[in-house]
Amino acid sequence: MASTVLSLRIDGDLLDRIRQHAAKRGMSVQDYVARTLIRDDFDERFKSSVEATEKFYA
Repeated sequence: MASTVLSLRIDGDLLDRIRQHAAKRGMSVQDYVARTLIRDDFDERFKSSVEATEKFYA
């Protein structure tokens, strides 16, 4: 899998909260944000799959 750089400008307070969440899990901020995005993407794809299945069997 290729990786690409994503640069974000975020509020200092938000970054502090993200750092705290990452630290609680023993993760870097980068890893925490990436995992959060991956989880959110999975949740969206799963939801779409469930809806498609429901339409198919309805």
